[in-house]
Amino acid sequence: MKTKPKIFGILNLTPDSFSDGGQFNETDKALIQAEKLLSDGADFIDIGGESTRPGAKDLDWEEEWGRVFSFLNKIDSRGQISSDPVKTPGITIDKISLDSRKPDVARKFCEKGGIWLNDVSSFQSEAMIDVALEYDTYCIVNHFPGKTIAEVHEQNIGSSIKVMDDLMFKREYLIEAGVDHHKIILDPGIGFGKTMELNWELLKFPELIPDIRVMIGHSRKRFLGENRMKKPVNDEASKIAINSGAWALRVHEV
Repeated sequence: MKTKPKIFGILNLTPDSFSDGGQFNETDKALIQAEKLLSDGADFIDIGGESTRPGAKDLDWEEEWGRVFSFLNKIDSRGQISSDPVKTPGITIDKISLDSRKPDVARKFCEKGGIWLNDVSSFQSEAMIDVALEYDTYCIVNHFPGKTIAEVHEQNIGSSIKVMDDLMFKREYLIEAGVDHHKIILDPGIGFGKTMELNWELLKFPELIPDIRVMIGHSRKRFLGENRMKKPVNDEASKIAINSGAWALRVHEV
């Protein structure tokens, strides 16, 4: 019997994300969506202030942090979302993960009490590792085959073994740097420089490393086909990932 996975509900605080850009970049709308994700059963809210879609604009850290801070600033001293504390199930900072590849943004987040760092660029920055060590964070490590978003989306990797080897190498690097191995979660990076066939194969990535926590982030991505924005095909992919032993799913709809 498979264990119920943790659910990270995606909340893009951006005007240009691939599936919901502009829907939640206003703080009040973001709060309403966060409340919905929690009410639907999300364990965590994964917030991001910068799009990583192909062709997305690179932001300086101040602009990205401004988007994130506007949302975090609405969480009151008791840790509840303050737009309507009667209806919201409540959220504490430890239930928020930060989707960012910028150490300065990560540091600001951790200074406010954040403990989950979701670095799409696979903790390539030594400064990001320093932040993780200083604040003893959880580290979600995404497979990112390149130095920049543009470079990654030019790749066409077709081997799950390469993805596994790259991630295991990074995991060992982080452990040697001092990160607690229990706090490392690996994400095979579906949609980041992979063939369409490999993206489907990576839904079963947890089977390759059954003793290590794996997050699968497949939601609404292009490999799902022309109906990728609809629920049935996303549910199909979720079931494959769950049956393969995924520790967590990162999804737009809980």
